[in-house]
Amino acid sequence: MSFLSTIFLAIGLAMDAFTVSITGGIVSSSANMVFALKIGLLFAGFQMIMPLIGWWLGQNIVIYITQYDHWIAFLLLCLVGARMIYESFQKTEKKQSINFNSISVLLLLALATSIDAFIAGVSLSFLELDIIKTIIIIGIITLLLSLIGVRIGKVLGYLMERYAELVGGIILISIGFQILLGHIRG
Repeated sequence: MSFLSTIFLAIGLAMDAFTVSITGGIVSSSANMVFALKIGLLFAGFQMIMPLIGWWLGQNIVIYITQYDHWIAFLLLCLVGARMIYESFQKTEKKQSINFNSISVLLLLALATSIDAFIAGVSLSFLELDIIKTIIIIGIITLLLSLIGVRIGKVLGYLMERYAELVGGIILISIGFQILLGHIRG
């Protein structure tokens, strides 16, 4: 696989993390550089680990997860997205929004957005390539796009303050449907 192909693969895999980062920037009141780095590093870490695991499994074990991966990502994203939509309709004094500063929420989102990277890793196991170099490129691009996404989200959050959580929830559910439909279409 060429360097340019690796870059395009990395950009494609990072798009879900980029979109979720925008959502994090929209709904988080503390969308500063530390917040952006936390999201970026966590998402990049998962985007690096998952293809490595997929590559290893593709090299060593028969794959069973491909029948269910899209459902797992779909359900995780829809659960978080539905909660955000629900919370957007709650009265302000009762409102407890999805906490993008919570490590458990970020881990769930990082896992959900990196399942496609796992499958890509399985596919990569059939190619002759340097997997370490490939996952480093994937990680760097995911980190950069996540940082940019949080910044974009912060700007959009100021513009859409009242509807930020509703829009964020819709975005997460849309990503879930995109993953599911992409798998169904083949």
